[in-house]
Amino acid sequence: MEQRISLITLGVRDVKKARAFYDALGWKAASEDFPDTLIPYNLSGFALGLYGWDALAEDAQVPAEGTGFRGVTLAYNVRTKEEVSTVLAEAAQAGGAIVKPAQDVFWGGHSGYFSDSDGHLWEVAYNPFSPLGTDGAFQWGGAE
Repeated sequence: MEQRISLITLGVRDVKKARAFYDALGWKAASEDFPDTLIPYNLSGFALGLYGWDALAEDAQVPAEGTGFRGVTLAYNVRTKEEVSTVLAEAAQAGGAIVKPAQDVFWGGHSGYFSDSDGHLWEVAYNPFSPLGTDGAFQWGGAE
């Protein structure tokens, strides 16, 4: 298996509401072909999909009653420490909930967390040890 992620699909309770949240963050859907069932966003090197919660559980053949912490967070890295607070404010303005305000963290960076309308946790982080590439790509230890 090659070392990569092609697509992350988030199960959402209301596809239209979830799309409105990500659209409010300034994201642009890659396709309008499935407006009520799947919203795809092309990102740097992979894609994010928003898909109905029950339909995604059915596709994976698992119960749909997932609650609480799911053991997964998504991260959005920024270029400066100050951008962490800016992005968290944008997420709150879009309808997200601030879970952890921006703050210096033990590993030497600066981060905070928000949750989207379905409770998916997003870390917004500035990592001075892994600067983003000119295209926004993140590579552990620095962009290549």
